[in-house]
Parts: sequence; structure tokens; C-alpha cells
Amino acid sequence: MLSAFERKIAFRYLRARRQESFISIIAMFSLVGIALGVATLIVVLSVMNGVRDELIKSIIGLEGHITVSTRSGALEDYDVLAERLRQLPGVVSAVPKIEGQIMASYRGMSTGALVSGYRQQDLMQHTFIGEKLTQGDASGVLIGSRMAERMGLSIGDELLLISPEGRQTVVGMVPRVKSYPVGGIFTIGMFAYDNGLIILPFDEAQLYFKLKGEGRDAASQIEIITNNPQAAPLLARQIRSELGDGFRLHDWKNSNSHIFQAVMVQRNVMFLILMLIILVASFNIISSLIMLVREKGRDIAILRTMGAPRRSVMKIFIACGASVGVMGTMIGVALGLLIAFNTETIQQSLERMMGHKLLADELYFLSHLPSKVDGSEVMTVVVIALLLSLVATIYPARRAASLNPAEGLRYE
Repeated sequence: MLSAFERKIAFRYLRARRQESFISIIAMFSLVGIALGVATLIVVLSVMNGVRDELIKSIIGLEGHITVSTRSGALEDYDVLAERLRQLPGVVSAVPKIEGQIMASYRGMSTGALVSGYRQQDLMQHTFIGEKLTQGDASGVLIGSRMAERMGLSIGDELLLISPEGRQTVVGMVPRVKSYPVGGIFTIGMFAYDNGLIILPFDEAQLYFKLKGEGRDAASQIEIITNNPQAAPLLARQIRSELGDGFRLHDWKNSNSHIFQAVMVQRNVMFLILMLIILVASFNIISSLIMLVREKGRDIAILRTMGAPRRSVMKIFIACGASVGVMGTMIGVALGLLIAFNTETIQQSLERMMGHKLLADELYFLSHLPSKVDGSEVMTVVVIALLLSLVATIYPARRAASLNPAEGLRYE
């Protein structure tokens, strides 16, 4: 704690006089550097958290938490298996699903796509799909908005699906080809889904992928929704032990681990880089305080001869440097939170000014810039910035306290 005397001296030293303007400029650079470093760090961490949450919401909203399949790719008696899975603790729903890779074509334009087949009643209960429909309804074939835009598709147009798994003829393998009218268009916000996902009615998907007919009635997999997505890996292990051999289980974390690892690596690298900005600003505090100690050598000597202890001198200069760190940190927190809570508004304003999109969907997975502020992370940034600022004051303050009064007044 500072006494009234120490606070008064520290405050006077913070007010630059004309001959000390250069020291004041360095201190100002330190304050600005800390503020920018803290603000940028808060914004980056918030955006990374938002991206991660948005990816999780989109992925588990479409793919489910756990999928059950077989090595052959066909699940017989899928209704019995789905009912068995629904009885397990922690399972909210279990629905049969058809999934396969195809090529979609329309008026000479072709693209690879993933086909998912759901029953009508299951699709209607799939609230994530219903919330994302922007045109049409869920009664027919559904496609993503990016695919519709790129290929010029609209409601009612015939989309041609081509599967390489065709039939063998005398002239060789003939791919399986069938056209379907577009019934609805959805916008999820993830480029991979909006550009390459097609949803078919369950019966149509069965026929297309040869999972129905000639006494055969099968599904590709069972999609499971749990009451706790974070516990999906543990529940998957329990289901595997319950079902026994012959089944393959994948949880959403394992299936998309490469995406989340990439996000975490980027987050950690950005954290280290931005912490270096705060560290450099802390070195500026050291420089400004050392110059201030040299400038105030005579004043320090007078204070010592008047009875001021070494501890008081140290506390005065620590207060000078810490004040810069505290002010910079508080300004950075306010600026960082202001930006973090308004990232989408800022993004839209910049896009209107520049006339083009800032984020390329195909590169950044998402078409918008989500943000989620984590209070514990903000406090961590504040504590680290304050600690670095405080540590930076120790050496100059000790140097000031160790100044010999006789040396300081020798030439006075």
C-alpha cells in the first residue's frame, strides 16, 4: 500500500515536464502497446471460442452425437436396433439414416456431394434442419444454399444424381443416374454443408443406394442424439460393449478431431504471438522508468537525505510503472470487450465499406464471425498483463532505491 506522500510523489513524476517529454512519449507507447495487446488478445480468444462453438453446434446438429454402422455399410433390422438403442440411458433419440457420396449435376455443372437420407417424421423432428430452411419445405429433396447459388438451382428444378456404384453391363460399368426435383433450400452457415450436402427422403435414398428391393431393407447407419454431447465418447464406449462385435461406432469429437485440433493450434499460436506484444510493451516500461530514474537522480538523493527509506523510493517508481500497466490493461479490456460483443456488426460494416466479403467460406468454414466472451479467459489476460507490467518495474525501482544520496548531490 502507498502512503499519501508516496502517492503524491508518484503522481508528480507521472506528469511530464517539458524536459521530460521524451520519457512521457515512451511511457505513452507502453500504455498503447499494452492496451492494444490486451484488446487484441481478448478479441482473438473470443472469436476462437465462437468459431469452436459454432462448429460444434453445426456438426452435431447435422451429424448427431454418435453413429452406429457396420463394416459392410448396411444395417439390417435397423428399426429393432434403433429401438434397442433408445432404451439405453443417456440416449435421447436414435434414427436410421442413409449416407453416401455422389456427383450432382445440373445443366452441365457438376460437383461432388454427400447424400443423407431421413424419414419424413425423423426429419421434421430434426429441429436443426427445420430452423435452417430458407426456401421451400422439408417434403422433398433439400440442398444447401451455396450449391443452389453456384449451380443456378431453384425450387422445382431437376437435380441429377450420379453414383459411381452402378451396374455391370456388356460394355462395362454404367453409373447409376437419377434426377430429383428440388423441394427446399437450407443455409447452415458452414461452407462444407451449404455447398455439398443433399438430403433425400429415406425410401428414395434406400432405392438409390440399392439398400432396398429383392428382399432387402437396410440403412447405412443409426444416428444417435444424447443428452450430453460432451459425454458422447464415453457413451459410445458403453454402446460398443452393449452391442458387441460387428458394429462400428464414431462420436462427433473423433470424426471431426482434425477441425478442432486446427482451431486449437491457431488459438494457442495467436495467444503466444499477442502475449509477445504485451511483453514488448512491458520492456518499454522498463526503458521509460530507467530514464526517469536517471532524470530524477537529484530528487531521489534529496528524498533520501530527508529521511525517505529505500522502500518508499521503490514504491514510488513501482507505482509509476504499474500505473501505466493498469491504465493500459483497463483500456485494452474495455476496447476488447466492445469489439468482441460487436464482431458481426463490425464485419458487416467493413464488408459494406469494402464491397466484398471479408471471410471466404471455403477457407474459414463459416460465413460469419461468431464471438463468445469467456470471463475466466478475460481475467487470465488481465492478470498476465498486470503481472508483466509489475515485474517490469522491479529493476528500475531497485536501481532508484539503491542510488547513493552523496553521488546524486555531488555536483549540485
